[in-house]
Amino acid sequence: INLITKVQEQLLHLFNANPQGAIVVSLFISIIIAVIGVIPSVFITAANILFFGFWEGTFISFAGEAIGAGIAFLLYRKGFKQLTSQSLSKYPSVKKLLYAENKEAFYLIFSLRLIPFIPSGLITFAGAIGKVSLIVFLLSSSMGKIPALLIEAWSVNEVAKFAWQGKIILLAVAIGLISWIIVREKQVKH
Repeated sequence: INLITKVQEQLLHLFNANPQGAIVVSLFISIIIAVIGVIPSVFITAANILFFGFWEGTFISFAGEAIGAGIAFLLYRKGFKQLTSQSLSKYPSVKKLLYAENKEAFYLIFSLRLIPFIPSGLITFAGAIGKVSLIVFLLSSSMGKIPALLIEAWSVNEVAKFAWQGKIILLAVAIGLISWIIVREKQVKH
């Protein structure tokens, strides 16, 4: 949480130093995050909401994630199409995406975007090396991001309003949730 706060502060400083270019900087960072595929976007969402306001910041975050997912999809498709599905074996629902097309692909991508514990980059990667078209991917991915991003934006907004006590409570909940996920993953493997 400390690292996220520091990154968020640096982004706010950057936005304040160049308010005319803040949207472009935000979109660029979101695209980089999407292409890398494993970095959480919460710090850019937080900076956007704090700098632009709730609705405009949420919209800019959504636009950045949608554009980033499209660019990542194209790059992954071009660069990784020849890879096997071994890296997807831990996520059977994502692996199904390799063979899905049209409506099935749309619903799969949409539903996978709603699940917060499946890395966004993994969904983009599976779609890119699979059979789904760019248009179906962009529509389903963007529509699936809307509820998840609204929840993330609301959470960020509420945490920003909290005093230090609220942040400690949030940290405790996050640690408990992460611990639960780790224990559950270990149980599934055994």
